[in-house]
Amino acid sequence: MVLLLSLSRDQRGPTSRPLGFYLLRAQGINGGQKARGPVTAASFLQAVVNTQSLWDEMLQNKGLTVIDVYQAWCGPCKAMQTLFRKLKNELNEDELLHFAVAEADNIVTLQPFRDKCEPVFLFSVNGKIIAKIHGANAPLVNQKIINLVEEEKKIAAGEMIRPQYHEILFVDPDEDDGGEAPSESVDQLYCITIIKPDAVTSRKSQEIKQKIIKAGFVIEMEDKRLLTEQQVRDFYHRIADQPDFEEFVLFMTSGLSHILVVSQGNEEQPTLGETRPNPETEDEEIYEDHPAVVIPPGMKKKRDSLQEYLERQHISQFCDVEETVTNVNHFIDVFFPDFKNMKNLKLEKILALLWPALFQEKKEDVLKIIEDEGFKILMQRQIVLSKEEAQTLCKEYENEDYFGKLIEKMTSAPSLALVLVRDHGLQHWKELIGPSSVQKAKESVPESFCAQFAMEGLPINQLYGSDSLEAAEREIQYFFPPQSTLALLKPHLTQEQREEILKLIREAGFEITQMKEMLLNEEEVEKIYSKIKGKDFYQDVLEMLTEGPSLVMVLTRWNAVSDWRRLMGPVEPEEAKLLSPDSIRARFGRSILKNAVHGSSNTYEAMESINRIFEDFVPENPERNLKMERPILKFT
Repeated sequence: MVLLLSLSRDQRGPTSRPLGFYLLRAQGINGGQKARGPVTAASFLQAVVNTQSLWDEMLQNKGLTVIDVYQAWCGPCKAMQTLFRKLKNELNEDELLHFAVAEADNIVTLQPFRDKCEPVFLFSVNGKIIAKIHGANAPLVNQKIINLVEEEKKIAAGEMIRPQYHEILFVDPDEDDGGEAPSESVDQLYCITIIKPDAVTSRKSQEIKQKIIKAGFVIEMEDKRLLTEQQVRDFYHRIADQPDFEEFVLFMTSGLSHILVVSQGNEEQPTLGETRPNPETEDEEIYEDHPAVVIPPGMKKKRDSLQEYLERQHISQFCDVEETVTNVNHFIDVFFPDFKNMKNLKLEKILALLWPALFQEKKEDVLKIIEDEGFKILMQRQIVLSKEEAQTLCKEYENEDYFGKLIEKMTSAPSLALVLVRDHGLQHWKELIGPSSVQKAKESVPESFCAQFAMEGLPINQLYGSDSLEAAEREIQYFFPPQSTLALLKPHLTQEQREEILKLIREAGFEITQMKEMLLNEEEVEKIYSKIKGKDFYQDVLEMLTEGPSLVMVLTRWNAVSDWRRLMGPVEPEEAKLLSPDSIRARFGRSILKNAVHGSSNTYEAMESINRIFEDFVPENPERNLKMERPILKFT
């Protein structure tokens, strides 16, 4: 039996919350019967809501109310009560933080949750249900409560504007997804991480990403971009009152930042002080002088947040993390507007090779099937393999009688090397090309490339593919050694045109290694256009470039100098429209001076200009940026 005492507004006084439920655990209270048994501290933790009218009254609460939705036959989630008591004590925000249990069986609003055995936690802010979490996921619930209480405190103090929450609509999960999969929590624990410009310039971002992944976190999506002043002010609004904030804004907008969406992943990291639960003391209160955290049954172990991990790794000075759920959702919309559609894609780059005989006889047929299978060809080149390269790639056949003949054929004519990308590309390519043996392919997978494109006298697969993503990265670097070039987007372009050009650059397979917006002065223009300084039209170029900010970039990919010039198109926009209508200058150029973009003419000019403009730039392969031959063979 449960006794609910609800104080009237006059009884509560002017500073009380709108609705105060005080739960008394009693045994056999009925009319004049007295309650039997002690009333413990736990009795007052959660309000009990078991009718529609009580539900409606509960929604009058100001601040955050955390609601455990339960079925009458199984009761509330006892495993989470220890966490709730701990938060109630530590946060000490009785006016802002409330807890309740709601029986779905007797509340019309909660009808979609009836007959479900999985715990559901709802989060109500000022009467609006803004989030729900399925399952007794203690770290997720804990972080959610802390973040929302922190927001409410800042809103009350006038330090931030209340976010425009989207109210959660209740639907039956079985009707929503056909019962095929559990409904996904709207608040999977993502965070936004910004790796700062100095770390990007010094190439520390790759090291930071590797550490994040190694710790069990998942990088769901990433991008390099030049942050706008408003984006920096929004992301760092909490430190806006610091005296050097304006200088910090200039720093954060001075170069490329690396933006990551990171999730917790599935691994659990035990932290210091964790102990196994004792069933006999499961309901005991946790006090501040207890160093250990008791983890009740059904509750997941707490793991370090990303911010805590970065601090322990001594790399937090290079990046900043936003973990407040509403802010994370906002910045995902800003930086990754297609996140919901793209997050389930796993785009993978691999190396593929067509051996000489197949390349010469069936190239077009193979390329058509590759594209029909959803692969995008990012890069391709013809290469004549050296004897050492052929032996390395065909090592599995070295004990076969035909090995010598195979190596001879492999080195006698060009092969075609491709860089392919597709969702789950690695596994799909393996399935597409089939086994290494023609005989085995014809017997087991006759539709595979190996069986379809077998060459007379060669009993092996005529296509090669990377064995793993790690191998793919090494092989792509080997056969397509990266090169850097300088690119400039001229002042007359609008912001929308800039965004379109940046999209074209990325789609062409370029990595934007460095970027900064610059209002070029005469000295800086000379660093980029030094070879035309003595020309009659140089003064016109100087005036055009100094009339507004330009976007200066370092673009990196194999054959970057030539491919960027090809993407730019002819210098004269009218000529570009005739000869290369899809080029940047054809689409965005106005005149020969205002032709949208500029790029280095050759590798030497590229490196000289890059070193002058980006003095701290470290090329990925400095010894090979000026020459295109392949490095010393080393696949493993």
